[in-house]
Amino acid sequence: MKPVKVALVGSGNISYTYLNTLTNGGFTITEMVGCSDLIPEKSKARAETFGIRQMTTEDILQDPEIEIVLNTTGPREHHSVTRSILEAGKHAYSEKALDTSFDSAKELYELAAKKGLRIGAAPDCYMGSAYQTARKLIDDGWIGTPLFAHAFCYRGYNAHERNQDFPNFGASGTTIHYDMSGYYINVLVSLFGAVNRVSGFSRPFEGRTLTNPLHPNYKQTATAGTGSTLSMGCLEFDCGLYASLTMCADGMGPEVPRVEVYGTEGHLTLPDPNCFGGWGNDVYLTRIGNNERMKMPFSHGFGDTDPKIPPVSGNPWEACFNSWRGIAVVDMAWAIRRNRPHRSSAELALHAVEIANAIDISNAENITYIMTTKPERPAPLAAGLMGRSAEASIDNI
Repeated sequence: MKPVKVALVGSGNISYTYLNTLTNGGFTITEMVGCSDLIPEKSKARAETFGIRQMTTEDILQDPEIEIVLNTTGPREHHSVTRSILEAGKHAYSEKALDTSFDSAKELYELAAKKGLRIGAAPDCYMGSAYQTARKLIDDGWIGTPLFAHAFCYRGYNAHERNQDFPNFGASGTTIHYDMSGYYINVLVSLFGAVNRVSGFSRPFEGRTLTNPLHPNYKQTATAGTGSTLSMGCLEFDCGLYASLTMCADGMGPEVPRVEVYGTEGHLTLPDPNCFGGWGNDVYLTRIGNNERMKMPFSHGFGDTDPKIPPVSGNPWEACFNSWRGIAVVDMAWAIRRNRPHRSSAELALHAVEIANAIDISNAENITYIMTTKPERPAPLAAGLMGRSAEASIDNI
């Protein structure tokens, strides 16, 4: 089958893991062509590392053979870049989130539908070994009927300020409310389907002293932007499950990521949804009649690779270097060739943005928000642990 040609726009920190997956992952359905960046030195370095072409964004958009463009620019640039990809007649896959507001994300959704093109957005960690194994356990009845779930991320962004978009930090769409909630939303929707209603609380942080010497406002008092740095949502799923979703950027390190699912006959303790599985990010099951917590073997491939193996770029600080980010792009490529839905769908991406918006709206207006989007639950991967069987596990619907 003819491979789908892919190119990347935005050769910054997160581009490494995508390029590594799509050039060194052994996939037969995708062909990584090239990458671009506003800073040519960045795209030149990435192109040399991965043996692809250094291109300009205009080159990518005008190349008639490129079918999918991967948008790994900053969150404030997602809308304009994704729009330009769609207007060029190409399918678009965006780093998370799809956009910084529900209204602007809806514009992209409607444009793609009008043009008959596909869009999707990260994160795709729910397609990894840990959460596919968790889904199989739930679907096979190991915890009985799921009742409720807790999902939260506790961070101290004092420790992460060097990674922030300094001019825009605090603006809507730039804080943890968008930066991290998508990981937890996508795994919950993968496990349980769409959300019907949302109630929540959210607020920005004020009065924090900026402690990172690299920050341009070092030692100054942070002013609150419009983005939430602490939020808590109560989600009602169509299947009847309730879930709490808590995002906190106002704490201290180290990060505490957690997802727990409770059912009538057992419960699951699940790993950081920012990871694909393994190396401490494992799945634990406790069953009725046995209080022991059992570490479950993975039924699926695409677990994180050995973190002790250094990145091929030689930079030990490459973001998420041992992950499989980008397998949703592989899935999109198979979907294009097979004429079937892709798992990280436009509807799923829009749903995640609407849930984040819904928490803020519920807080501001003191209401329970009724969701307007309802994506299909992403199809599970087939079991398959390595080599061609792992790629075949993606191409199973």
